Amino acid sequence: MNLIIFGFGYTAQVCATLLVKSGDDLTVTVQTIKKRDALEEGGIKAHCFNSTSFELELCKKIIHATHVIVSVPPDENGDPVLNCFLKDIEKAANLKSIIYLSTIGVYGNFDGAWIDETTAPNSMSPRAQNRLKAENSWLEFGESHSINTQVLRLAGIYGKGRNALCDFANGTARRIFKENQVFNRIHVEDIANIVKKLFEVMVPSDIWNVCDNEPCPPQDVVLYAAHLLGVEPPPLQPYETAQLTDMGRAFYSENKRVSNKALSEKIGVEFLYPTYREGLKALYEQGEGRHGSVSLRTKRR
Repeated sequence: MNLIIFGFGYTAQVCATLLVKSGDDLTVTVQTIKKRDALEEGGIKAHCFNSTSFELELCKKIIHATHVIVSVPPDENGDPVLNCFLKDIEKAANLKSIIYLSTIGVYGNFDGAWIDETTAPNSMSPRAQNRLKAENSWLEFGESHSINTQVLRLAGIYGKGRNALCDFANGTARRIFKENQVFNRIHVEDIANIVKKLFEVMVPSDIWNVCDNEPCPPQDVVLYAAHLLGVEPPPLQPYETAQLTDMGRAFYSENKRVSNKALSEKIGVEFLYPTYREGLKALYEQGEGRHGSVSLRTKRR
């Protein structure tokens, strides 16, 4: 495998850890020289890249790629990777597979109804519209160049260092209540396993919902984390009066239950963490949330 990952963030790093074996070649992109140098010191080949500039050496690496993961967001001008490297990717004679990491946010709001990959996205937000255009651009590229291309629409990502247990440890745990609101989520290790599976089985190019089996109210996840830690949960806060960022409030404006059945039925995916309970329990057993500053005032008597 000669793998190139555009955008070496949280999810991409976990994918690389699972995918890259001895003898494989990994090249990643980051936005800053500081991050590039830190990765290089750790033995990872990294290049700076953003929508306006990139290192020319990266073009040479792309031409020799066998697998590509795209984990950078689009902007109003389209997908930055295709905009900058279309000709280089076209020259990659050994390129077997492309995986584009998107989001279930493209669907928009369905008032809590169940949806799947056959559901037409209806989000009118500019962010979601840009995502849809990027998805279509990659699928069209794959079809026109006979390259296997998969789009993964990811739910809310959690995992080591990024979960409700850690929120208790750093004092940011909140239980925000909005009536009938539910979300899907997905453990980052399940994402990595699905990426690996799709690289291996080479099913026809498609779109996949990558999410857990149990969409649920967000306050339930916080409550379960408190149970694992043996602390009192924070009080419920009405959504209407909660202090949220614009992005957080937009997140709560969409309500849907997303099905992952296609992954199970078409390519036999078995989730390591089918619900938030398995995921949080495993993270708790790994020590998450127990070595931080859980307030003594919240401990159960």
